[in-house]
Amino acid sequence: MGQTPQAPSLLIRPSEVEPFDRGEGIVTLPMVGKWNSTQSSVTTGVTSFAPGTGIPLHSHNVDECVLVLEGEATVTIGEDEFDVDAGVNTWVPAGVPHRFVNRGDSLMRIFWIYGGLQVTRTITATGQTFEHLSAHDRQ
Repeated sequence: MGQTPQAPSLLIRPSEVEPFDRGEGIVTLPMVGKWNSTQSSVTTGVTSFAPGTGIPLHSHNVDECVLVLEGEATVTIGEDEFDVDAGVNTWVPAGVPHRFVNRGDSLMRIFWIYGGLQVTRTITATGQTFEHLSAHDRQ
């Protein structure tokens, strides 16, 4: 008989994943689930922003949910721009350009989650599309 595959871990510890510096005070800690397979995928992570920093306007090929864990953000989703504080959740439909900027004077952290296979990120200014969390997307 063949070996039964070991069940995936139900815990993901920060020490088990490698953060990466996006530059200018923005650090992402991806927590991609060990339960991902060719049939289903969930991608999550936490991104920290130093005061005054933000990510460029971009979109994804899947829906995204973003929860502000701490701090204050100015959020752009499509044509709308609004301010949110810790505890506020946003929903970004697939293909809609969006960005988060730390508008406060302390660290801002967001938790993000995508559901779907082969998540991509397209930078609005350049039109470049990368596989999400790939080497090119980490720059």
